[in-house]
Amino acid sequence: MKRIKMRTSAFAAVAILATSALAGCGADAAGGDGDTGGAADAKVAFLMPDLASTRYEQQDKPLFEAKMKELCPGCSVIYQNADSDAAKQQQQASSALAQGVKAIVIDPVDSTAAATIVRDAQSQGVPIIAYDRPIPATPADYYISFDNEKIGSMIGQSLVDHLKAEKAEGGILQVNGSPTDAAAGLIKQGIHSAVDDSGFKLLAEYDTPDWSPEKAQTWVSGQITQFGDDIVGVVAANDGTASGTIAAFKAAGKDVPPVTGNDAEIAAAQRIIKGDQYNTISKPIKIVAEAAAEVAYQFMQGEKPEGKDTLYDTPSELFVPTVVTKENIKEVLFDSGIMTAGEVCTGDYAEGCAELGIQ
Repeated sequence: MKRIKMRTSAFAAVAILATSALAGCGADAAGGDGDTGGAADAKVAFLMPDLASTRYEQQDKPLFEAKMKELCPGCSVIYQNADSDAAKQQQQASSALAQGVKAIVIDPVDSTAAATIVRDAQSQGVPIIAYDRPIPATPADYYISFDNEKIGSMIGQSLVDHLKAEKAEGGILQVNGSPTDAAAGLIKQGIHSAVDDSGFKLLAEYDTPDWSPEKAQTWVSGQITQFGDDIVGVVAANDGTASGTIAAFKAAGKDVPPVTGNDAEIAAAQRIIKGDQYNTISKPIKIVAEAAAEVAYQFMQGEKPEGKDTLYDTPSELFVPTVVTKENIKEVLFDSGIMTAGEVCTGDYAEGCAELGIQ
């Protein structure tokens, strides 16, 4: 892995990007040197990887589209979701190129296979912005994400600290993300950096195909049969695999040990409030979705934005996330406006919300 030059302020970087985008608008209006056929009515592709994570349909897509509309009212977004099928994503990218897009923002299903998409696009002069997941084999034109290795280390360390405070004795399971996702590999590295020397034995780990909650549940069920009450915690790489993990313990009639997550999905917030999930990661999708739109718009005007970081020889923006537990969920997710009580505190979760002062 290439050395990462870490950024200092996520929000400052977004502000810089926004300023650059506005400057680009001025240059375009004044007849800048970008030969894009006019960004005012250009097309941009936004290609997401799967439906297993609800965030893509519920957050990434509408937030990206809204920011693009703000930056360029006449531009159009071609949105596609590959539903965990790398070949399908290749077809979607080819279709977008055939429709004359001026930029492609892609969260790859398979980080290795996506190198073909990068080469195809760049051969036609179309810039590729890797989104959330990097494309290591062939450098994209830009990469925008939260720091995935940091995410892994943060959720892992949060769990280890909690288990030590509770004086737990036993071992940990590690439920990683998809083996074809380079971002999952970075999260996995981060988890190991927190867990390996923690004093808690790593009982077993699993790379979850397609980030599938069902496959995570099946694997964890087998580990419960093997290790039983020796399992005192589970580091799950995202909220989907966390949901599968929690379901496995409940199906086995076992108390659910502390389980980590990542993505701050609404269902995860509900599980934390209820006490089923220990933590998640808040990485406000608004930050990365809007930054991706701003960078895409700059490329569409013929500009070449510079990254504040470098990963896999790609100019990058790597934003810093926040660990969320029951102790700070009100402040991080609700007081900030990321979520509302109306969408989270329903049914069985109303009582837990009231206890935490979420209203």
